[in-house]
Amino acid sequence: MNGQLDLALPQAATLGEGLLWQGGRWWWTDIEASTLFAWRPGSDAPQLCRLPDRLGCFAHTKSGRMLLGLAKRLALASLGDQLELTLLQTLVPVDAAEPRTRINDGRTDRRGYFVFGTLNEAKEKRPIASFYQYSLAHGLRRLALPAVAIANSICFSVDGRTMYFCDTLSRRIQQCDYDAETAQVENVRLFTEMDVAEAWPDGSVIDAEGCLWNAQWGAGRVARYDPDGRLMGVLTAPAAHSTCPAFGGEGLNQLMLTTARAELDRDALTAQPLSGSLFGLRLPKALGVPDTLFED
Repeated sequence: MNGQLDLALPQAATLGEGLLWQGGRWWWTDIEASTLFAWRPGSDAPQLCRLPDRLGCFAHTKSGRMLLGLAKRLALASLGDQLELTLLQTLVPVDAAEPRTRINDGRTDRRGYFVFGTLNEAKEKRPIASFYQYSLAHGLRRLALPAVAIANSICFSVDGRTMYFCDTLSRRIQQCDYDAETAQVENVRLFTEMDVAEAWPDGSVIDAEGCLWNAQWGAGRVARYDPDGRLMGVLTAPAAHSTCPAFGGEGLNQLMLTTARAELDRDALTAQPLSGSLFGLRLPKALGVPDTLFED
């Protein structure tokens, strides 16, 4: 599958990320703007919720609330009909003693526990960031995975037994055996490597056929890999910094992509004025696997 993604919603996100489909709407975060967005296809503009800190990742919960991965903490949020924040309850601090890190990529596993990673914001980008699992049943548990500089590409096989992840700076996506109840990870191994010099792996999602779709920062594309890590095809967008793919639409047959304006100079933004927007494509068949709601 090769081709181009079409403009779905003009935006100017500094760092659009964390795209999900839930309740007939697309949800995403502009991390640097500390803002959560929700957009119903067909409406002119998204609703938005201003937050007290940067939002790296999030999940919808079984109770209808939202689990927010704010910069240094996980919190439960209640939102009103207009997406206004009505209640924010801190659940647990994250890396409280390490000022260089913040929460970055994350999503629920197939059990409904939240798995996320951090990144090192310092210029030297040493591998001091980690991967964690959080649940109300077990609390915050660090996964026994190698330290990274930028945690990304967190997603799970359809059966939930394989976790995919990466350190963006390594330009490799890895996989491991994963057990949700014990938070055990084993048999860390290479899944795939970037095939072009300008591509850096960002957000990923697994489709109904067990294939992994990865947004590749710098390359303006989403690449699809088969379960053995072989490149199957590439979809491109007119924005170099593609960040997070997701499946949705009422038939789960639409692919959507967030992008970013961060780290683009004036000349690059002039050449790519739609950077920060949402791009999408209707697929010939339903490939989406609904995200599991967080068990709250």
